[in-house]
Amino acid sequence: MNKKGITFALMLCMALPVSGSTLTLDDYPATRRMSSVINSLEQNSEIDPEALQLALQGYYNLKRQGLIRREGLITLIDFDKPSDTKRLYIIDITNGIVLQSSLVAHGKGSGDVMATSFSNQPGSNKSSLGFYLTENTYIGKNGYSLVLKGLDQGINDSAESRSIVIHGANYVSEEYIRQNGRLGRSQGCPALSLNEYQEVIDLIKDGTCLFIYHKGEDYVSRSVVLNPELALGGGKRQNPA
Repeated sequence: MNKKGITFALMLCMALPVSGSTLTLDDYPATRRMSSVINSLEQNSEIDPEALQLALQGYYNLKRQGLIRREGLITLIDFDKPSDTKRLYIIDITNGIVLQSSLVAHGKGSGDVMATSFSNQPGSNKSSLGFYLTENTYIGKNGYSLVLKGLDQGINDSAESRSIVIHGANYVSEEYIRQNGRLGRSQGCPALSLNEYQEVIDLIKDGTCLFIYHKGEDYVSRSVVLNPELALGGGKRQNPA
């Protein structure tokens, strides 16, 4: 783990809702303490500002609902980036630092170097977008693994029945990239390097927020986490992908 952390910028406006929510500034204690943008991240950070904005909005929506059991951490996976780059970020939103950035695989049904297609359906071998809550750990066929509970109705709420978990895999490594031009792919799980997965799992397990992002798929308008009114039947119908 990178103990120094990577300083990042959180603009106050980035944390404001993009649709449908009634959140107030009081829901953003960590963000309110930052009176200005930290210039180093604005210029150098690899985190997509839109992805970060959505991650923060969803986190605070879930926090207001009492669903976040371990506050202050967001794991952001940006599947808009190619698999030969680090695209998993563990963000300490209390102190404004990125604790970890790591390689992460997408599902074999989602694409090759780039993930372009996503699904909530069993047997699709595709990754699913949206917000998750990390749950318990267990030892399974892939060793030490972390259960993920999908919180976006119709988008990732089949995660547990699909056995979508975080685990380690030998096809997630810089060496694999050198030999193949990309990471290997999973059956839909966000698989991590064998050198990092245990540490990552222990850091984010037991009730933290995880968000898998991609620009496409009309995700923002369909998400019940970003648009809580949809869960009350006041918006678009959530059709499984």
